[in-house]
Amino acid sequence: MDTIRKGIYVSRKSHNHDIIFLVDKIIVKNNKKIAILTGIIERVEADSPVEDLEIVDKKNVRETLKLLDKKIKDRLENNLKNSKIKKNLFSRNVNLQRQITGDRTITGRILHLDGDKKYSEKSYYYYKKTGLNAIVKNVPEYKQPKVVYNLLTIYKPDILIITGHDGMIKKNIGYNDIYNYRNSRHFISAVKEARRYDLETNSNTVIFAGACQSYFEALIIAGANFASSPARILIDFLDPLIIAEKVALTEKYKYITIDDIAQDLRDGKRGVDGIGANGKMTQIGIRGRSLKSRLAGILRTVP
Repeated sequence: MDTIRKGIYVSRKSHNHDIIFLVDKIIVKNNKKIAILTGIIERVEADSPVEDLEIVDKKNVRETLKLLDKKIKDRLENNLKNSKIKKNLFSRNVNLQRQITGDRTITGRILHLDGDKKYSEKSYYYYKKTGLNAIVKNVPEYKQPKVVYNLLTIYKPDILIITGHDGMIKKNIGYNDIYNYRNSRHFISAVKEARRYDLETNSNTVIFAGACQSYFEALIIAGANFASSPARILIDFLDPLIIAEKVALTEKYKYITIDDIAQDLRDGKRGVDGIGANGKMTQIGIRGRSLKSRLAGILRTVP
């Protein structure tokens, strides 16, 4: 018979087997074995006495992971459908403009730090299929504040995603206690480091930070544009990716609020909220001039 150990998929008896977890490690506390758990399709971290855990059948694990893959596939297919509609509506004008001006569109550059290796891989797959310019790094949550400044210096992104697993240690109490969150303090420190980078390089990075049940208010105060989780709920795997996608594909002169994105998020503003940000997409002409500067030149020649 299998025993509870690192790498085993489990669920909690006391929670009516509501979430499937991966056992990240086993620790000993007060002479009792405690398992540190991470959700396999939700960005939550938890702990549990080993005796409260039950090993999940591999078939159930596969079916649950298929649900995540289907969610990603459905989102990508919906993106493709919408892009085709837009293309049919505007392609003639856009193609004519490109023939005349040589315009090309540059989407915002994304740097995504994720504490979960499998989520990192799925995130990269999503960005690639969406055609976005993204670098994804699997960095444990506690290391993110230590490496984010250097990575920003190397990649110079327009958008920074800081995520992984999180969760409240004691639910429904201690909302303002940073030590009642498993990884929020690491996300907060990483955001502060990113804003230090912005200050020293005169940059304006759009930042999303957080995971399930994260300390939303502290993340916003630290400098995040968008963060989870205002209602201290479990956020969806896709939520950070949708934020990155929306910002990367919105023109720089347009300001995005959470109201522009909420309908695409599983739980709307209960899962993610923020102060908003300008988009990061630009159009560059054949001679490298921005659309705004070229229009200004045209207007100067009009009698």
